[in-house]
Amino acid sequence: MSTALPVADAVQVRQYARVLIRRHPRALAGALGLHALAAVTGLAAPRLIGDLVEGISQGVGTVTVDRIALAIAGFVLAQAVLMRFAHFASARLGERVLAELREEFIERILALPLSTVERAGTGDLLTRTTRDVAALSRTVRFAVPETLIAVVTAFFVVGAVLLTDPLLILPGLVAAPVLWLSTRWYLRRATPGYLAENAAYSDITDGISETVEGSRTTETLRQQARRRARTDGDIGRSYQAERYTLFLRTVYFPIAETGYVLPVVATLVLGGWFYIEGWATLGEVTAATLYVQQLMDPIDRLLSWLDELQVGGASMARLLGVARPVADGAASAGEQPVGKQPGKEQLRERRLAARDLRYAYQQGRDVLHGVTLDLAPGERLAVVGPSGAGKSTLGRLLAGIHRPRTGSVTVGGVPLADLPLADLRAEVALVTQEHHVFLGTLRDNLTMARPDATDERVREALAAVDALDWAEQLPAGLDTMVGSGGHPLSAAQAQQLALARLVLADPHTLVLDEATSLIDPRAARHLERSLAAVLRGRTVVAIAHRLHSAHDADRVAVMEDGRITELGSHAELVAAGGSYAALWRSWHGDRD
Repeated sequence: MSTALPVADAVQVRQYARVLIRRHPRALAGALGLHALAAVTGLAAPRLIGDLVEGISQGVGTVTVDRIALAIAGFVLAQAVLMRFAHFASARLGERVLAELREEFIERILALPLSTVERAGTGDLLTRTTRDVAALSRTVRFAVPETLIAVVTAFFVVGAVLLTDPLLILPGLVAAPVLWLSTRWYLRRATPGYLAENAAYSDITDGISETVEGSRTTETLRQQARRRARTDGDIGRSYQAERYTLFLRTVYFPIAETGYVLPVVATLVLGGWFYIEGWATLGEVTAATLYVQQLMDPIDRLLSWLDELQVGGASMARLLGVARPVADGAASAGEQPVGKQPGKEQLRERRLAARDLRYAYQQGRDVLHGVTLDLAPGERLAVVGPSGAGKSTLGRLLAGIHRPRTGSVTVGGVPLADLPLADLRAEVALVTQEHHVFLGTLRDNLTMARPDATDERVREALAAVDALDWAEQLPAGLDTMVGSGGHPLSAAQAQQLALARLVLADPHTLVLDEATSLIDPRAARHLERSLAAVLRGRTVVAIAHRLHSAHDADRVAVMEDGRITELGSHAELVAAGGSYAALWRSWHGDRD
């Protein structure tokens, strides 16, 4: 069962929002200034109309009416021009902020420890990188600018009503309790509701991804009904979560719509009474009514986008939460904050050592039990044993992918946990049977391990893993597009590509976990010999089921039930007549 990544709390979201605001003070001030000017020019028309009504009631001439009408037209035109530039400034600011959010999110994802990603599963991370980023994009592009416009406009409209006649602000307050109580009720429930909705959608994505990736296994074991039940359950939970947020909207929005009408009606009724009593002129009542009507538009806009702000806030909390495993001290080896790091002189010995390693995927259930290893520089160690013995887990601890529950892994006497990621990967690298071909040219897929590598060096790396022949036969050679939608590569070719990357990366210590398992056994034997010649002098930990790797190794470690039960050379272990000897005889017959 996957463990969802953390979610940032409301305090963290607000703090990050303030950081974003402080990054662009001039752009924000410019956008707000333009909106303020647009709002001020928009306030002229109601006041002029009120003066016009008052003037007509007093019998003013047609010349005055024409001048007022022209003035109204001029202010309306000026407001339109200012609104155009204000929207442009807001959109530009929003795009800039959105670009920064995306870049920072990618940095957070790339900084995640692999163990954290594996525990979370693909569904949660995929949903955050797609659905949550898209939701936050809508919020930054539209909801935030529209909300700013609404707040600025409402502020100036209220000020205009107070300047017209402070007494006429009282009818507009009728809607305040309705809007305040309904909005407070909604906000308390909306954010948890949208977080639950996004989490349910992550479960759907995770379940569908597992079903597609494991379709052959599902058919072989006849687990179709179980997978359908899992999908139906995920969809059911997503339906309930979306139904809850829909319920919130169906309650909140009708109440808010009613609140928009009340101030206009109250201003007309009470304004008429004030006029009859002589407390306000006809022009003031007219202007105040138009202002209140004008006030409803920003309030409506504010409350309408409030729902989108809740969606965006929930998405931002999920995106910010990606960084929390590192911040909370759950970082894997190599993911520590930058501080005083060990110098290169401390790593010259480069002796990989493990002391009393224990590790558990589930609390209270260790899969490694006190494993201790000491590898001399340049030594080749083969790790063999039955499936489930803990070989791959040990390899991941030695490569710094996982942090041991107890014990330590050091290189040159320096704990892997103290090394920054770049230095760690320069010292220790892991290659497994699971490989990914990135979308791009074949050259791009190789030089990501060493961007400054020349074509000659790239070809040498391909030759070292017996891949140069098929690489040169590709339609465009090294410039052939591979990956999703590009030239297809077989599983064996993808494995060779990963090994060529390893040759280019040139780490001092390598952990090979079934790194040639997808290649034909005879070709794999030749490949391993070619690779051994290239990697001579480097420390190699080879985890394999094919025992010819053990035969060629300097030492062999036999793992059973999370422990190393035998350790020695091939000849020593065969002569000892233990588990390795029995394994060798069953795999190789009676020949040594």
